[in-house]
Amino acid sequence: MIHEPVLLKESVELLTTKLDGIYFDGTAGFGGHSSEILKRISYKGRLIATDKDNTAFNFCKNKFANESRFSIYNTSFNNIDTIAKLEFIEKFDGIFADLGVSSFQLDNVEAGFTFREDSSLDLRMNKQDGFTASDFLNNASQEEIANVLFQFGEEKNSRIISKKIIELRNKEKIISSKQIVDLIKTITPERFITKTLSRVFQALRIYINDELNELKKFLTKAVDLLADDGRIGIITFHSLEDRIIKEFFKYESLTCICPAGTPICICNKKQTLKIITKKPIVPSEEEIKSNKRSRSAKLRVAQKIKL
Repeated sequence: MIHEPVLLKESVELLTTKLDGIYFDGTAGFGGHSSEILKRISYKGRLIATDKDNTAFNFCKNKFANESRFSIYNTSFNNIDTIAKLEFIEKFDGIFADLGVSSFQLDNVEAGFTFREDSSLDLRMNKQDGFTASDFLNNASQEEIANVLFQFGEEKNSRIISKKIIELRNKEKIISSKQIVDLIKTITPERFITKTLSRVFQALRIYINDELNELKKFLTKAVDLLADDGRIGIITFHSLEDRIIKEFFKYESLTCICPAGTPICICNKKQTLKIITKKPIVPSEEEIKSNKRSRSAKLRVAQKIKL
């Protein structure tokens, strides 16, 4: 199996409330969630998907080649509004995104996401887009590198690591994951090496792909494109993303944001969402046992209210 979809049953059950509905899967990956959505909707339903990763895009294009209800675009989910116009869709009945990196990307050396084997230090979802992690580490200032590691990886030793990165690049160009792994090993106790590497590579990946800004823009567009009673479901794998989803859903569920003690409401805030999952849904012990990478997953779902 290339990739085992996380919280599959829970997410699809909560999302697909209309059999003849139009749905959007912003992170198609290898089609796990998309397949389940297609199983649950009628022959009149439709599923539009996106994925920035070329391998995932081509895989899904072939996998669903004979599925007339399915369309996929090789782009970011942030372009949901453009895609809706191309597909002549006014509103979606369900919008979904799984923000985790696939097992294929993590395990495939050529994909450039793993630190477990030596690979090119790339970390771009779309290999034709922007600059690589190698470009960043070889050109950014020590402060810029430290800020990225702290802000996007919550790495406490960000300043020490960034200093060592500068020292290393003064001796040789940084081009491979092994160089970073070896560097981390020299300054980190053995029991903390894997967690530190996970945070460092996560931080670089989020920064290189501008993931958090893309997520914020996507959420705003998604709510605008949700039909009345339509649902949005997002699976996150780390606290930064989960915090963004939680705060966004909370804000959109409020009817007033006036300061406490204001005698009458003057903010004109309109509630757009009703939160379906008061607490995030997490994988069962059974799922974690069969797929260890699911252990940090959190699913949050909200529903568009009629304005």
